[in-house]
Amino acid sequence: MPDRLKIALLQIEPGETLDENLQKGIQCCKMAKQMGADIALFPEMWSNGYRIYGRPEEEWKSEAISSDSSFVHAFQDAARELQMAVGITLLEEYEGGSRNSLILFDRFGRKLFTYAKVHTCDFDVERSLTPGEDFYVSPLDTACGEINVGAMICYDREFPESARILMLKGAELILVPNACPMEINRLSQLRARAFENMLAIATCNYPDTVPDCNGISTVFDGMVYLPGEDDSRDTCILQADGAEGIYICELDVELLRSYRECEAWGNAYRHPKKYGKLTDPAIKRPFIEGVK
Repeated sequence: MPDRLKIALLQIEPGETLDENLQKGIQCCKMAKQMGADIALFPEMWSNGYRIYGRPEEEWKSEAISSDSSFVHAFQDAARELQMAVGITLLEEYEGGSRNSLILFDRFGRKLFTYAKVHTCDFDVERSLTPGEDFYVSPLDTACGEINVGAMICYDREFPESARILMLKGAELILVPNACPMEINRLSQLRARAFENMLAIATCNYPDTVPDCNGISTVFDGMVYLPGEDDSRDTCILQADGAEGIYICELDVELLRSYRECEAWGNAYRHPKKYGKLTDPAIKRPFIEGVK
């Protein structure tokens, strides 16, 4: 690889309408490309700015758009024209319901996958969304070479299985759109997911001007030790402040691959035959049984 992979986290404030978010989103993609980005990632549900709280359900559900909509096609065209991968997020109209989704386009405008949030926040307003059914990983062709990319969204972070299955499917980088306050415990979850799976995790949040968000978009590269260094290191290679902006991080993919070949985490010493209870449907949920 001639250069490091450059990831742009678009920590930007949404507008009030779909068209405002379209125009601002395209402009920010252009700015990210000018900054050298290979991938541009939006925060969660960019199409309507994750404006689903404090509003009538029928109102925000009416804002769901098709994955084949002109909004989505505009970002597909932008990816092709800018020669840059784009992870665009949306409230997706889906089989009579709505999903919280990310669509990843490569630099040729090819759709690699549509990922719908598996772990919807069913203790709150997201219970009205249709959860996704699977996690996806795809080879992403960039100017720096190919990298295997997967995705999870916000609350997926709180379930170790999300990142684990993405690792088992070959992910080297996980893209994570987000819309919540990123405090020490949530940051610790991301750090742990990267560490225990030996992969990079790039999270893009809304800035602190958006209600219930505070910026602090991050990239963790998952490498606890580096060649020639005796001590462990912080795997956080980018942590934004709360301000609106486009934050660029460079990921050394070849170094990550070398690290994965010789270290002890990931899939190296797992005992999957002993994990049966993880998928046992008879196991009773120990908490929040009364939550409606």
